[in-house]
Amino acid sequence: MAEFTLPTNSKVREGKTWPAPEGAKNTKTFRVYRWNGDDGNTPQVDTYTVDMDDCGPMVLDAVIKIKNEVDSTLTFRRSCREGVCGSCAMNIDGTNSLACTKYIDEVKGDVKVYPLPHMPVVKDLVPDLTQAYAQYRSIEPWMKSDTQPPPGKERLQSPEERKKLDGMWECILCFCCTTSCPSYWWNGDRYLGPAILLQANRWIQDSRDEASGERLDELEDPFRLYRCHTIMNCTKTCPKGLNPAKAIGEIKQAMVQRR
Repeated sequence: MAEFTLPTNSKVREGKTWPAPEGAKNTKTFRVYRWNGDDGNTPQVDTYTVDMDDCGPMVLDAVIKIKNEVDSTLTFRRSCREGVCGSCAMNIDGTNSLACTKYIDEVKGDVKVYPLPHMPVVKDLVPDLTQAYAQYRSIEPWMKSDTQPPPGKERLQSPEERKKLDGMWECILCFCCTTSCPSYWWNGDRYLGPAILLQANRWIQDSRDEASGERLDELEDPFRLYRCHTIMNCTKTCPKGLNPAKAIGEIKQAMVQRR
């Protein structure tokens, strides 16, 4: 299958228009990005007018309704519908969001629904996350320890040590932050991006992990870490309210302290 990467300023052609059901009085228009690499056509935006008296309050409710009742060819990811899995991350009204936690009423005018920007698109609203997950694997996101735990006991942490992980363990890897980062747009093949660096810091800060020096060595690179220019898009767009920029700053500080 071919791949198409959507720039933030990409222009697409007008596609099909699907009117509201007959008799609908409370309606909302959704302009949804469509692209299928198998048909040879350029991307387009299809327009769907939805009866809001027969639709849930979230953007994901409308997208599911469109697929189930209007256009079964529409393709997207979703799973938990509770803001936990990160599957339904999309660009909604110009901001990367989770469709399952984005209220339709928050959008004035037409609701514009696009895939996450600057990622290869598999089809319609489905980004290809192959590279992002490869980068996630590269930081070895598991506890590394040469010391055996106490017999019959867990590796314990003090409340203060555990608190250091707050603001990082909650990350659901939706990649809203990474795909909002200009540094990642232009250097995504080498820069790890805010989501992965936040995950890396989660293990660097974990008192039970004994490989922080090794982890910092792996990040000591002009691109893997230092392409961050503190633009703060990542923190502004995170649907979980996390602060990836702060985590990146903590890694940089740890680099300085070990020298």
